[in-house]
Amino acid sequence: MAQREIADILGCRVDLVTTAEAVSAIKDLIDKQQPAHIITLNAEIAYQAYYNSELKNIINSAEVVTPDGIGIVWAGRELGYKFQERVAGIDLFYRLCQEATREDWKIYLLGSAPGVAEKAASKLTAAYPGLKICGIHHGYFKDEDMPAIVQEIGKAAPHILFVALGAPKQEFWIKNYKDQLSVPVCIGVGGSLDVIAGLKQRAPDWIIKLNLEWLYRLASEPSRIQRQLVLPKFVGLILKSKHKRRI
Repeated sequence: MAQREIADILGCRVDLVTTAEAVSAIKDLIDKQQPAHIITLNAEIAYQAYYNSELKNIINSAEVVTPDGIGIVWAGRELGYKFQERVAGIDLFYRLCQEATREDWKIYLLGSAPGVAEKAASKLTAAYPGLKICGIHHGYFKDEDMPAIVQEIGKAAPHILFVALGAPKQEFWIKNYKDQLSVPVCIGVGGSLDVIAGLKQRAPDWIIKLNLEWLYRLASEPSRIQRQLVLPKFVGLILKSKHKRRI
């Protein structure tokens, strides 16, 4: 795998990759057949990691960390890094499904409420004919359920495990079970299954292009306000970090 340029965002390593480069890196990891963790990092999780060393260590030990969220791209550019684009988690999800049909990869969907992954699977197989979804399990499980779930995923032997448990819970889950699962690529996808299943709407393309998807999501889900309050704090930490670099 080619050496990638990296950025340091509040102590978190972020790869300076495009979506195409991220897909290429993931293909290399699947070819290696060794358990790997892919993280799509946004400003909210970077802010949490600033105060949570365990989360920061998980991020920094991941094989690929993409700049998911315009906040990370903005922060990187403020700090002098040359991010070319935002690599949104759901866009990477779709690209990997597209690649999976070409490469004959199997995928497994884990997470969201009961029935959601099934609806998402139906939409994905319709959009990507030939896509092999080798297993599905909802995210409403208990600790005592884990041995059976791990065994089920192991028997299904996916090339990619999409984990939709919400961040950062999904990152801790992948870190804890990655080696037991022996899946080449585990990637946390947050609420992507809800969007793919049609339970939530993604912002129109013109809003995404204006980098205002976060505002659309807030307008659609006012309950997200508490999470969004992290953003000005994140901005403050970035500006402070930028100032320190100039001294």
